[in-house]
Amino acid sequence: MIIHLKNTVAEEEAQRIAEELQAILIAKEEIVLVTPSKLQELPAHLTSKVSKAVAVPNDIQLASKLYMNETRSITIGDTTIGGSSNNTLMITGPCSVENEEQIEKAAKFCVEQGVKVLRAGCYKPRTSPYSFQGLGLQGLKLLAKMRDKYGLKIITEVRDASHVDDVIEYTDIIQIGAKAMYDHGILRRCGEARKPVLLKRGFGSTLQEFVQAAEFILSGGNDEVILCERGIRTFETNTRFTLDLCGVAFLKEKTNLPVILDPSHAMGYAYGVPDLARACVAMGIEGLLIESHPTPKEAWSDAAQQLNFDEYAELLASLKSVAQAVGRKLV
Repeated sequence: MIIHLKNTVAEEEAQRIAEELQAILIAKEEIVLVTPSKLQELPAHLTSKVSKAVAVPNDIQLASKLYMNETRSITIGDTTIGGSSNNTLMITGPCSVENEEQIEKAAKFCVEQGVKVLRAGCYKPRTSPYSFQGLGLQGLKLLAKMRDKYGLKIITEVRDASHVDDVIEYTDIIQIGAKAMYDHGILRRCGEARKPVLLKRGFGSTLQEFVQAAEFILSGGNDEVILCERGIRTFETNTRFTLDLCGVAFLKEKTNLPVILDPSHAMGYAYGVPDLARACVAMGIEGLLIESHPTPKEAWSDAAQQLNFDEYAELLASLKSVAQAVGRKLV
């Protein structure tokens, strides 16, 4: 249950009520308490202290459309997604920052294409310890340099809690990757941050588990959470993962969080990314994350799935008509 206390309730009393109900207290314009979902009826003795109470049948609570029917509005630079906007945010860049020359080429390409958000990994959660692990803080500083030089916003991934503060400091959007979706240290720290957080679904996670991970961030007081579907592991071995568009339909129907899709990691091969991307935009999503690289064959990570710049430009042109057909605008 989500309980909004009246402004006449003092903080000390709010704390006492939170303890009584085993609730998380979120201090905003109004004090909000979020209890375990097993509480379905407001205790009678609290009625006079409550301005609003919403019972939700499971622990998808703050993210539920039963609580907030409109998709949450999130502003990134001069762009807004969610809310009453019909914007679909384009995000592109290489899998990882490799050197200044490479990431500058990517930044210039974003400017040429009108893409406002540059992505690249600095801390890479690789499956093998012998693979490129990212440039770390050096990569963050290169991304920040590109932001300052080209007026872009940047997004990069937190691998673990040891560097979460550095990522929060340097980036405009904090990405929590699929392998870190369950890392409570990251989730709780991002709940304290006041920057947009893009949370990727773990490739073995149910939709319930995915959105409950987002609840950790929301319940920490950070309203700016974006969900990212990037493919789940199934029995199929000819693609890297399976992009769950059925799950996207569920997220759009049941949650109030903006949804961004990542067809690059789902497919795992560049040849399939354009068709998947068009299908994604046709679903009326809030954003699309696609990997692109100056020379994909030479990429230090995930070379097979990255589009070259010509391929991305051709795809972007085709996406505009798809977006228009479903009442969306690429930004």
